[in-house]
Amino acid sequence: MSFSGEIRSELARQVSGARHCQLSELFAMMEYSGAMPAPGEAPEAIEFRTEYTLVAEKYFRLLKKLFGAEPELAVKQGSRKNTHRYLVRLSDGESIRKIMAAAEKPPVRRDCCRRAYIRGAFLVCGSVSDPNRSYHMEFVCESRTSAARLLETVAETGVHPKMIQRRNDFVVYLKEIAEISELIGRMGSRVGLMNLENIRILKEMRGNVNRKVNCETANINKTVSAAVRQIEDIRLIEERVGLDTLPNGLDEMARVRLQYPEASLQELGEVLDPPVGKSGVNHRLRRLGDIAARLRGGMEGD
Repeated sequence: MSFSGEIRSELARQVSGARHCQLSELFAMMEYSGAMPAPGEAPEAIEFRTEYTLVAEKYFRLLKKLFGAEPELAVKQGSRKNTHRYLVRLSDGESIRKIMAAAEKPPVRRDCCRRAYIRGAFLVCGSVSDPNRSYHMEFVCESRTSAARLLETVAETGVHPKMIQRRNDFVVYLKEIAEISELIGRMGSRVGLMNLENIRILKEMRGNVNRKVNCETANINKTVSAAVRQIEDIRLIEERVGLDTLPNGLDEMARVRLQYPEASLQELGEVLDPPVGKSGVNHRLRRLGDIAARLRGGMEGD
């Protein structure tokens, strides 16, 4: 099961204890699935469609619990292999009138109702990408009005999503890991939140390790390149004028570098007699480089 599917399954199994929260969640499920009739309409039936078993079951239970409704549940083959589509159809006129009357007076927008409303929206039109790959959470809404309402409701919880139009849909989305975690927790997905945080921590640890390795690799490459250049300079000096012609201290430095081509500046300094610090070794190697540069210049002039 996908990460998004795990969160949806966890949320679908939750039922709020308060009636106003149950109404908020049910109405969100209806609105963002396209099942909610327009105000003033008197439909012969209300049809709710989903491809998720647990979501269909939750919608069915909420209708029965809140309005005493007896909806019909039908299962059809989905468009993809081994998938199904669930249709919950309510045709009882009295139950429909109760629902429409309740919808005209939406529940009090307490914080708990907001969380229930967002949870209902996520169940039917929300998704979260695999956090191992990217951080992205979105709600795909059929109308700008519904998307704007969801955007406002989410913002009232302290999380600040953005909205874009994607073809004929309007998408409310989050890309910041901190806000995605916050909203998942507010919807009530404790397991999903824990899994997301675990993945985030592991990714940060891997990132820190990779940065450290890359830094160390860059330093090693820099050291190796410098050593190769120094040895080339010393070989040139040896061939052109001989190391014995070098000033006092530089001849020893040249021979030690040739003897220990992979040694660091500190290691080279410890081999010298008497020992010399890194800055002293670096200074001597620079002087050798200057001599080699002058010799190269002379070669070019020959």
